[in-house]
Amino acid sequence: MSATACPGCQTSKPLDFNFSMAFQPIIDAKAGRVWGYEALVRGEAGEGAYSILSRVSNEQKYRFDQACRVKAIDLAARLFPGPDLQLSINFLPNAVYEPAACLRATLAAARKSQFPLQSIMFEFTESEEMTDIGHLQRIIAEYRKMGFITALDDFGAGYAGLGLLADFQPDLIKIDMKLVRDIDASHSRQVILSAILYVARELGITVLAEGVETEAEFGALKAAGVTLFQGYYFAKPAFEALPAVQVSAAGNAAEISRAVFATA
Repeated sequence: MSATACPGCQTSKPLDFNFSMAFQPIIDAKAGRVWGYEALVRGEAGEGAYSILSRVSNEQKYRFDQACRVKAIDLAARLFPGPDLQLSINFLPNAVYEPAACLRATLAAARKSQFPLQSIMFEFTESEEMTDIGHLQRIIAEYRKMGFITALDDFGAGYAGLGLLADFQPDLIKIDMKLVRDIDASHSRQVILSAILYVARELGITVLAEGVETEAEFGALKAAGVTLFQGYYFAKPAFEALPAVQVSAAGNAAEISRAVFATA
């Protein structure tokens, strides 16, 4: 085994299944454009993520994590119309054996497809229990050194909450859809959102609202100061493709009327 190779990836059990990716847009409402796309695991025929994730054994997690990164970059390099779009890739911190070594396949895939490193965002979910915060800090530090954006997904729904922000600050946090749902009609959700936005501003962190499904949710979030959005209101994930993004929004809350967001 090479001294610079990741031991976890080299010794993990080979994958006995194939998979692909779907892409869902992330909207910059302030600029009126698509900011990037999140790559989401799918079966070869477009089956849902669970059909694949349920097959990943503990002995395969290192290899699967690497394979997902390579697949996402390869597809994005073919589909993205320009270099100004961000590619968001999910990763499992507990599946990263050694940060620098585990990036070798990612860097090789980016070089091969000429995909810019600064256009890659790695997001991890707060709902994954972090057994070693120091390990996570080393991962984030290594990713930032390489020019990647880091993001904390499902913020407010997992194990650590604000404790994670106290230990380190990602570049971006994605507000969990449970907080987003019906926020236009929920005073308590609006107060919590206001507090999150305040903390994020003080720490220099960008906030993204995910799981947006209605015009009313979008309007309330935008009025509160959120600028990045993701959810079915804008577009559902498209299998091995970039979906058309169209918003039907009216009034001052959204400041958009039947607008199609450009991807360039």
